[in-house]
Amino acid sequence: MKLALFDLDGTLLPNDSDHAFGEYMVNVGWVDGDAWRRRNDGFYAQYQAGTLVLADYLDFATAAWRERPTAEAEAMRARFMQDVIEPVLHPAARELVQGHIDAGDLVAVVTATNEFVTRPIATAFGVEHLLAVELERDAQGRVTGRVHGVPTFREGKVTRVDAWLTELGRAWQEFDEVLFYSDSTNDLPLLERVSTPVATNPTPALAAIARERGWRILNLFETP
Repeated sequence: MKLALFDLDGTLLPNDSDHAFGEYMVNVGWVDGDAWRRRNDGFYAQYQAGTLVLADYLDFATAAWRERPTAEAEAMRARFMQDVIEPVLHPAARELVQGHIDAGDLVAVVTATNEFVTRPIATAFGVEHLLAVELERDAQGRVTGRVHGVPTFREGKVTRVDAWLTELGRAWQEFDEVLFYSDSTNDLPLLERVSTPVATNPTPALAAIARERGWRILNLFETP
């Protein structure tokens, strides 16, 4: 059996679900358009540059919906899935994930985007195991805007995969091969940990590293 780990944004999706979700908040009128968009774009630029402070971004991003009734927020998320995510679910990405599932591999999505946004996306890919940024909740179950536990971001992805495998009673070394598909240098700690790193739709910085180290490069979204 193999262990197949997938980043989400830019890897299985051609867009960034976190940034797109913020943009959707503007489109549905849940936030002030111009001010929100400027901050959302600024955080996205920080992520791409590798300078993002995740706690700051999470507080900002969840503020758009965390005070609303749960049913209302979930209904809006369902519309986001239908309007934004489902149209960009690329056949090549679906086939890649499904191939691992059909082979009997253990499959997980490991993403720095929060669980609220990403749970239905993982489900759309047929993936049961989601390791995402977990949201802290207060005694009444309301999202606080803070991170719960170790965030799945940079080195935290390795920590969370370690903990998840332990919970399953599994270990890295028992798998015939451990693959991680990612597009970003933010994921170098996990890419360097696995036996088979796959630079998937890589940024120029990751593509350069992959070529230097002889890693496989996979471009899912190229048209013939």
